This record gives sequence, structure tokens and C-alpha cells, in this order.
Amino acid sequence: MINYDTNRTVTAEQLSQVFEQSGIKRPFQNLERLQKMIDHADELVSAWDGDKLVGIARAITDYVYCCYLSDLAVSKDYQKLGIGKQLVEHLRAKLGPEVSLVLLSAPTALDYYPRIGFTNTDKCFVIPRES
Repeated sequence: MINYDTNRTVTAEQLSQVFEQSGIKRPFQNLERLQKMIDHADELVSAWDGDKLVGIARAITDYVYCCYLSDLAVSKDYQKLGIGKQLVEHLRAKLGPEVSLVLLSAPTALDYYPRIGFTNTDKCFVIPRES
């Protein structure tokens, strides 16, 4: 049984393992950077199989208008079980109906997000990071 939590501490090592095992393109080997990503997130919704972190939703938000879902990752062994959808639903429940949820999708996940309630749009602009 998977448990979802918005208050449980997530370590950089645990986040690294989920990122590496999920296939998401993140700097999973840079624990210092991952810790900063955890520390500066406004919201972390985590999915646990016992004491094992198996999924994460990490977000930046103003809590009244918009929220950027910067990471949605589920370990490969736990994918296709509805965990990603549940992480998003827990985040949306905490934020409320007035807050829009925005994300940038990896090309390989373009078909996934509409299945869990996102609408595709061509109105996004990005200045990519340099490192």
C-alpha cells in the first residue's frame, strides 16, 4: 500500500534515488543541488512504500493564483499504478481550486499529462538553464 505525505522529510539521497530510478532528467548525482531543490520548494508531496520513497511531486507556488510543478517522478517499478496521478491530486487538494497548475513536460511524457487532467498548450516560453 502506498502512503502519501506532505509533511514527511525527504532527504537528498532519497530524492536522488527516485530521480535516477524514474528516468526523469535531473541532476541526481549532485546531492548538494538536490538538497537546495528540497529546501526551496514550497510544496513536496511524497509517495512511500513503507520507508521507501517511490514518488515525488515538488512545486513552487504563491498559493493563490499559480503553481509550477517542477518535478513529478515515480520510480520505474512503481509506474503505471496511479501514483503520479495521486501525487498531483494531493497537491491540487492542498492548493485549492483557484490555483492553476503548470508544468514543463519531457518529450517522452507528452501523452501522460492529458490522461491525468492537464491541458496541452503552446503558450510556454523558456530561457533554459546554462548548467
